[in-house]
Amino acid sequence: MTFYLFGIRSFPKLWKSNPYLGLGPGHSYVSLFLSDSCGIRSQQRLFSLKTMSPQNTKATNLIAKARHLRKGEGSNKQVSSVPHFFSAGAAKKRSQMNPQSKDHALPSVRNTIQLPTQPLNSEEWDKLKADFKGKTSFESFIISQMAHSHSSVDVAKSLLAWVAAKNNGIVSYDLLVRYLYLCVFHMQTSEVIDVFEIMKTRYKTLEPGGYTLLIQGLIHSDRWRESLLLLEDIKKVITPSKKNYNDCIQGALLHQDINTAWNLYQELLGHDIVPMLETLKAFFDFGKDIKDDNYSNKLLDILSYLRNNQLYPGESFAHSIKTWFESGQCLGCGKTIESIQLSPEEYEFLKGRIMRDVIDGGDQYKKTTPQELKRFENFVKSYSPFDIVIDGLNVAKMFPKARESQVLLNVVSQLAKQNLRLLVLGRKHMLRQSFRWRKDEMAEVQKQASCFFADNISKDDPFLLYATLHSGNHCRFITKDLMRDHKACLPDAKTQRLFFKWQQGHQLAIINGFPGSKLTFQHILSYDTVVQTTGDSWHIPYDEDVVERYSYEVPTKWLCLHQKT
Repeated sequence: MTFYLFGIRSFPKLWKSNPYLGLGPGHSYVSLFLSDSCGIRSQQRLFSLKTMSPQNTKATNLIAKARHLRKGEGSNKQVSSVPHFFSAGAAKKRSQMNPQSKDHALPSVRNTIQLPTQPLNSEEWDKLKADFKGKTSFESFIISQMAHSHSSVDVAKSLLAWVAAKNNGIVSYDLLVRYLYLCVFHMQTSEVIDVFEIMKTRYKTLEPGGYTLLIQGLIHSDRWRESLLLLEDIKKVITPSKKNYNDCIQGALLHQDINTAWNLYQELLGHDIVPMLETLKAFFDFGKDIKDDNYSNKLLDILSYLRNNQLYPGESFAHSIKTWFESGQCLGCGKTIESIQLSPEEYEFLKGRIMRDVIDGGDQYKKTTPQELKRFENFVKSYSPFDIVIDGLNVAKMFPKARESQVLLNVVSQLAKQNLRLLVLGRKHMLRQSFRWRKDEMAEVQKQASCFFADNISKDDPFLLYATLHSGNHCRFITKDLMRDHKACLPDAKTQRLFFKWQQGHQLAIINGFPGSKLTFQHILSYDTVVQTTGDSWHIPYDEDVVERYSYEVPTKWLCLHQKT
């Protein structure tokens, strides 16, 4: 299939340097669009989603041509095809046909100061300020430019440290808010929480922009419910924006609180606010793994809302709707097949076992050190959650004839275009210039994804499992490694079974995609391949006589038995 793939407790902590390599872009949930051919069909076959061909313009063109000929008989001039006034893309075509004059545009005024790319000490900030010739405040100018350029949080920290040192530990609200923006953009949740603590202490109320940034930053943390309290604070002054509601709803769904998410959605509609399509898409993305009639009715209500308000989903949203309808049903009897996704209880049980028996109690210290593992744990705590974790070295070697850094960059770039929060795991030797690894390509990788480069003797798999499980049940991972050694470390058959089920529902494999071409991923099944019953029916996966199946594979043929009544 094609993968289509949404205050600081103490001031010294604010500008403590960050030892990790790489920062990542913003977050969005991952959606996988599956097309299965193994006897499973839509859960609710209410419609079929097809790509419609463009409207037939032959008749329109023929009428236009006839009119033209009536005006000038015998003319051989061709009549240009003009898109319908309400057709998608018509306005853009009209603007291209009638470009606006830009003669009166005023030239932009730029300050000549170059933003630092590394944290500066006090003396270096003093020198940079002395070179500043602008009329505005130097500190406000610099932090504004940092926010505009999405500068490193570490650099911004050093600016705030310099300002605080000169002002008895005081940093202005404007600087704090712009620093908060950078923390939210780079998904540094712990820093967001620290700024939140400062603001709670120093300010009784905030302006809407500050509330919006705090909500957006808190929803990815264990303290996400405090974003709901901030929403209540906004209500005391004004009606919250659709963005405020979207962030709180996304946070509730991310933390499995369906009732809160739906109540917020109903509250949003009660204010006569048109929700963001991103909000509606999140409900469908969450619903693809839920077999509940009540929740299905909620999603049908959303579809009715789209119809009644003449709203049109984008392509990604349309595929989320399609995925929900195709969430697993037997073609023979119409019964729903068990989902491949773990329940919240199963997930937490497996996560605990993996952490104890593979991460903490496994043999990883033979290939790494406790210090490096602790450094990685702190890194994940600072930058997670991720949508996809990539085994960088493994992925880079998928196409032996291609340059390894080029392959990795191609994979990361295509996934980053879908606004996915990415983590690339690698080794330090990947950063050294060589025939196989180009520094400029690896620099591009680090711009588009969070990156952690371990010692060259370290083993990647424990790091990959830790980061994926720590990010939550939505996170997927990419590697060709089948993880058989780690499955064997688990103590009992039940845990091994859950691990294999989780692996099937989360591991992505690239099956096609030479550097520069579009990637194709092997699809993840939406249903669990085990013998299962609904009481009056049995579904039994079985092996074909002519097919040799390995232990890490599952059958593709099913026997459907239905009791006659």
